[in-house]
Amino acid sequence: MTSMGETAVLNVERAEEIKLLANEAFKANKFSQAIELYSQAIEHNGLNAVYWANRAFAHTKLEEYGSAVQDATKAIEIDPKYSKGYYRRGAAYLAMGKFKEALKDFQQVKRISPNDPDATKKLKECEKAVQKLDLKKLLPHYMNVEPQYNGARIEGEIVALDFLKKMMDDFKNQKCLHKRYAYQIVLQTREMLRAMPSLVDVTVSDGNHFTVCGDIHGQYFDLLNIFEINGLPSQENPYLFNGDFVDRGSFSLEVILTLFAFKCMCPSAIYLARGNHESKSMNKIYGFEGEVKSKLSETFVELFAEVFCCLPLAHVINNKVFVVHGGLFSVDGVKLSQIREIDRFCEPPEEGLMCELLWSDPQPQLGRGPSKRGVGLSFGADVTKRFLQENNLDLIVRSHEVKDEGYEIEHDGKLITVFSAPNYCDQMGNKGCIHKLQSP
Repeated sequence: MTSMGETAVLNVERAEEIKLLANEAFKANKFSQAIELYSQAIEHNGLNAVYWANRAFAHTKLEEYGSAVQDATKAIEIDPKYSKGYYRRGAAYLAMGKFKEALKDFQQVKRISPNDPDATKKLKECEKAVQKLDLKKLLPHYMNVEPQYNGARIEGEIVALDFLKKMMDDFKNQKCLHKRYAYQIVLQTREMLRAMPSLVDVTVSDGNHFTVCGDIHGQYFDLLNIFEINGLPSQENPYLFNGDFVDRGSFSLEVILTLFAFKCMCPSAIYLARGNHESKSMNKIYGFEGEVKSKLSETFVELFAEVFCCLPLAHVINNKVFVVHGGLFSVDGVKLSQIREIDRFCEPPEEGLMCELLWSDPQPQLGRGPSKRGVGLSFGADVTKRFLQENNLDLIVRSHEVKDEGYEIEHDGKLITVFSAPNYCDQMGNKGCIHKLQSP
């Protein structure tokens, strides 16, 4: 007669045998058969989290998401540290459109298995879906425009030049744009930026020009002065604003809404790059967050943070001019293709290619040195020369540093810094500059 202990071992062994058969059925896309076999394995040993998670996966393949959630939940109860249990349940919730529940599960997977690339991808997918869901709830709240509102209005979905001129004039007189139209502009811009690559190629046809502007930092009246001198953005008069649109100055919201509105009106009239100040941490310290809360609402703070994560990191003009907010890298051999592949939809990291693009500065001496800012690095003319040669480029245009004359040419003429906020912070006494490129 077999003892109870021997029976338990026999059942565990039999359960494993049946699980292997179930796995084979799953691989053959026989999901109903796999579910039946996993169920038999569970009958022999219901304390194995793997069987429950595997059956959940098979249920997912048959779009039986409710059953998948139940099985995955059982797997988690058996083994709270079993990452696949959370992953299977999260995938089922995601398929059901329950994004917030899915987000919690993928966050747990990330905690247990921080290097799992699939979990990272799903987590980002969920984060975007949750943000979009939350933001959509706001739309009805902002739909109604009060009868007494006499500011700029968008007719339908089209951001027209007449609206833009009225909005800019209102801003000049320190009037606010209605939340409905601010919301519409920011969401429209988000969708456009999200579809763009991390490195954007710009073509300027022969005989035409292209204007690069450096930091604006919330100095709205200086932005208007640029447009007064150089003309409004249009298909025939395109601009690239090279990051740091916000913070420091008192009119960051007016600056960013104006730039975004031009992007909505004519996407090819204006290009926007991310600067180191297009980030939550900078916005919290240097003023943009407080300004947005004061002029719009706290919800808009999150919305802008999301859009800033969609901004491209760099541009290449006519395959020859590399435009970036900060600078170059701590290693040689970085190719443009690597910059294109950067997953930029996040807050800037503290190291790596994305961080260095946003934070690095040139230095007069050769080689590389520590950053005076404590983030990124300093790089010399030899580093600039090698990067240009390796990528078949002629010139780097960057911003990020206040200059007395508004610009500075360095590294044997191969690197130009452009800063477009004159008398920075109302105390520096510097000039502002724009850089106009002419295609031959």
